[in-house]
Amino acid sequence: MIASAAPNALPNSNSNSPPAINPVAHIALVDALVEQGWYVGNNVIDLDLCQALHKELLHMAAHDVLDEAGIGRGKEHHLRKDIRGDAIHWLDRESVAQRRYLDAMAELQLSLNQALFLGLFEYEAHFAHYPPGAFYQRHLDSFRGRANRVISTVGYLNPQWPLDGGGEMVIYHPDTPSQEVARVVPEAGTFACFLSETIPHEVLPTQHPRASIAGWFRRNASLGGVLDPAR
Repeated sequence: MIASAAPNALPNSNSNSPPAINPVAHIALVDALVEQGWYVGNNVIDLDLCQALHKELLHMAAHDVLDEAGIGRGKEHHLRKDIRGDAIHWLDRESVAQRRYLDAMAELQLSLNQALFLGLFEYEAHFAHYPPGAFYQRHLDSFRGRANRVISTVGYLNPQWPLDGGGEMVIYHPDTPSQEVARVVPEAGTFACFLSETIPHEVLPTQHPRASIAGWFRRNASLGGVLDPAR
């Protein structure tokens, strides 16, 4: 697990709008990562921001501009609907809502680096849209032999998720991968993060269209002297 230092001061904002990410969550998040390797918080993401991001993702899905998600990268990337059924779009700051979310992640990156000395270099994220019936089998987020993804994040966008909606993210114990330790309902405002290399997780089959943002804080990494790029 990670060694902790004294937490940094909370990020300040000069904007009149509420923070995109509840700044109090920074401290709880750091403590949870140190103690157990994962964190889940409700009402962490500003609901107005969730609404704007959700609307943007639904527009993309309706206009067929999302890409089918696969597994692996580069030459090893391929589609496996039996493993993963979501469609994605990488955040690129093309909207006010995207910029606001990514700026909040930059503040969180600063908090993590100052409190835990992780050397996080950058953040990458994509929208994830799961149509009814879609799921993502249990997996780890790191790539074999490449420890560049250090901390994974998931921000949820669906308002008023129904009790029978399915689509929960199940988090498993790092030392006992068959032991469930948390089940996260994909409700707007909920934010989860966990150690990318050690925390197994999966997305259960969803009964309704499911909207989220999956992201990763990365270190600069290289393999064979070649810089390992994002995505």
